[in-house]
Amino acid sequence: MWTQHLLDSFHHWTGRELLGRSGSITDQTQALFDAPFVVVSHGVDPDPILNYGNRAALELWDMTWEQLTQTPSRHTAELMNQGERAAMLRLTDQQGYFEGYRGVRISSTGRRFLVENATVWNILTPSGHRIGQAATFSHWSFLTEEYQRP
Repeated sequence: MWTQHLLDSFHHWTGRELLGRSGSITDQTQALFDAPFVVVSHGVDPDPILNYGNRAALELWDMTWEQLTQTPSRHTAELMNQGERAAMLRLTDQQGYFEGYRGVRISSTGRRFLVENATVWNILTPSGHRIGQAATFSHWSFLTEEYQRP
């Protein structure tokens, strides 16, 4: 059901489909997981934990599903970039979505990468209740310096 909320909410805010919505819900869920672009999301807790990442996200952040779904969302950014990330998420919360985001992120193994032209959106239930936020992007480049978490 979560992937349907992701897909429906993306369309709600942007007027576009994140991917072709053909076949069953199971087919759409598999297509989103196998998509060649990153999709990642978290819930609405004060310090939200990641609750979805497709295969591209798992590979980019060097995580298994189990690791990803135990990771605070803020840990996808270096400590020095967490304030800027939080400001963008607050803006997304107010506007519903944000396009053209650019920022440095970090994998679980310390690989740094620059995300470009990301779209971030609020995830809604069919009744309009906000249940999370998601991001998608297909453009990133690895940076040469690695960062070690304190």
